[in-house]
Amino acid sequence: MNDRVAIDAGSLAMGANDAERAQVRDVVLSHAHLDHVAGLPLFLDDLFSSLTEPVRVHATKEVIEVLEKDLFNWSMYPKFSELRNRAGLVVEYVQFSNGTEFKVGELTLTPVGVNHKVPSSGFILNDGKARIGVTGDTASMEEFWDEASKNGGLDALLIECAFPDELADLAATSHHLTPSALKRELERAKLNDCMIYIVNIKPSYRNVVIDELAEQKIPKLEVLEVGRPYQW
Repeated sequence: MNDRVAIDAGSLAMGANDAERAQVRDVVLSHAHLDHVAGLPLFLDDLFSSLTEPVRVHATKEVIEVLEKDLFNWSMYPKFSELRNRAGLVVEYVQFSNGTEFKVGELTLTPVGVNHKVPSSGFILNDGKARIGVTGDTASMEEFWDEASKNGGLDALLIECAFPDELADLAATSHHLTPSALKRELERAKLNDCMIYIVNIKPSYRNVVIDELAEQKIPKLEVLEVGRPYQW
């Protein structure tokens, strides 16, 4: 967001351009699954010697504990929270709790618990001009839609749709959405005609999911394109 704040970090090290690498110093994590944090250690490693301020990792207590126990544990990767460069700390954890808004630069974020296999958060982001929803990984949910409907609704929604309908049982077991489940959720959400962008399609099923989404005829729906900037 705004070339300065990363929401999740699965591909952060590989996907960030030079300007983003120079400016992104806040990373907000929805949960600790590998596809949402895998780029974080590589991002920190790459910038280690050049950082003049720490990268602030915003996460819930549960997510921070997983990072320190299972990722930054000296066995999987260095524990950057114990390391310093010549300027000082290279990483700083900033804990948030679902339901309590917090500021990151010019953005106000409201984290909301969503329905995934592990403790997970979606976010409502507001910069005073636009209000954006980011669900992270989720299945059917209520609290997020309640928050999204406040203050005139959303200008845009980024929502997952991981699996095709033929894998509905797998989606239910892993707490993800399919095109049919997504349509049901959006009918419940009543989002007042905002743009809907699909993210986190499993690569093996991308074409099938896109075809099935088209069959659902959901208004103002697009699949988010990698590398394309979006403005709201």
